[in-house]
Amino acid sequence: MIILKTREEMQSIHMAGRVVYNALQAMGKTINPGVSTTNDLEEAAIKVISDAGGSSAFLGYSPYGCPPYPAWTCISVNNEVVHGIPGRRILQPGDIVSCDVGVILNGFVGDSAWTFPVGEVSPEAEKLMKATLESLHKGIQQAVVGRRIGDVGHAVQQHARRNGYSVVKELVGHGVGKQLHEEPQIPNYGKPRTGVVLREGMTLAIEPMVNGGHSEIEILSDEWTIVTRDGKLSAHFEHTVAITRHGPQILTGPDEPDI
Repeated sequence: MIILKTREEMQSIHMAGRVVYNALQAMGKTINPGVSTTNDLEEAAIKVISDAGGSSAFLGYSPYGCPPYPAWTCISVNNEVVHGIPGRRILQPGDIVSCDVGVILNGFVGDSAWTFPVGEVSPEAEKLMKATLESLHKGIQQAVVGRRIGDVGHAVQQHARRNGYSVVKELVGHGVGKQLHEEPQIPNYGKPRTGVVLREGMTLAIEPMVNGGHSEIEILSDEWTIVTRDGKLSAHFEHTVAITRHGPQILTGPDEPDI
């Protein structure tokens, strides 16, 4: 069941989303090549979220029989696509690191992800990050009343393909509200004019996961971390977006949405 949100509920999601944005900003500022660990980034996010009175939407999450997720954020490095567990790994110059943050504030969830360079990165890594972020915004541009989920996924996939990349098909975006994962699912591929019709009041996490090589993935022995099978780099960008009469409105950015 797709749950449509009132203006007040969208504002509540935006309040959670603002905390997410601030946490991601703090994580990016914490990156010190050759010094910072992924746990340092986790601690930076925890402080922002806690100071705002929020909590993690990820900690303890256990879908489909997976073990409870053991951290507040997901931090994935280089060929890790998503769901990397923060720890002692030191971020090296030239790495790229994808940070995914979900926050619960006053009963509503905000969800966003960003991929950061660690110092100076290769032109290959820079191009991948740029194309993935552009893919996100191509998808967001399709998130208007009357269009369909297939239009969003098609826009994401086509831009990735034009740049020589592949999208992960096993992992999808999703609705966001009082739960971290609500209907509908939002694949990063699709056919135009197919799928669920987008309606005013939907709040969606659109999240391209784009691989520098093939689309195939596998899961590591920790039962959470997902990596590219060919070892190539992967980037991940995500925003929570509201479908409104004024067009798509980003709820996890620095600007006040028009809702």
